[in-house]
Amino acid sequence: MSHKQFQLDENTSVTIYKRHASRNLKLSVSADGEVRVSIPRWASYAAGLDFARSRQAWISRQQRPITALHDGMAIGKAHHLRFVPTSSAKPTARQKGSEVTIYYPFELDLNDSKLQSMAEAACERALRQQAEQLLPDRVADLAKQHGFNYRSVSIKKLKSRWGSCDQHKNIVLNLYLMNLPWELIDYVILHELTHTNVLRHGPDFWTALEAKAPTAKQARRAIRAFRPTVWPIANEAL
Repeated sequence: MSHKQFQLDENTSVTIYKRHASRNLKLSVSADGEVRVSIPRWASYAAGLDFARSRQAWISRQQRPITALHDGMAIGKAHHLRFVPTSSAKPTARQKGSEVTIYYPFELDLNDSKLQSMAEAACERALRQQAEQLLPDRVADLAKQHGFNYRSVSIKKLKSRWGSCDQHKNIVLNLYLMNLPWELIDYVILHELTHTNVLRHGPDFWTALEAKAPTAKQARRAIRAFRPTVWPIANEAL
């Protein structure tokens, strides 16, 4: 897959990928702010760059600073985050029951980068625990309900994808799925289960998916508003 990187402005670069499977121009912004454009192999890089430039206002909105993790926020389906000031010399993270607690020195600001990084890592551990407890059973239920066969399910931290399925019917699901509404989680699971029968995206795949999930088109649009991150917030879709 060939690609080139260009500068949109003094602060933003864009990587343009030429893909065999692409039929249209597609723009995305990853969780860490990387701007990507996928174009058909026959399209020019200039066309991809012009497309990105025409969407710079949208790109800027996606790259806005993410709100810091804060006391009381929900973590997926089963946990809440607590920040508790103490007289300790350094911050520590603990999980007990449904609470993930970050203990930190009184003099430390909640927006401190190291404190936020510790909280993010603790939230990820909680999301992974939820995903490992809930998602394999949900895959099994949906597979049985819709007549799919698969080999395995594993949970991973994925940077930009919600899930994947390989040619051997091994399914990988993103731990950040726990931040999505259940109807979108089910959409992702059915999407990957459909890949056990039709590996590549194409008309046959989308027809097969919609036969099992009649609201697949709406879910596909809705999920574009979310990013795989600790923060359970939606971003405006393109």
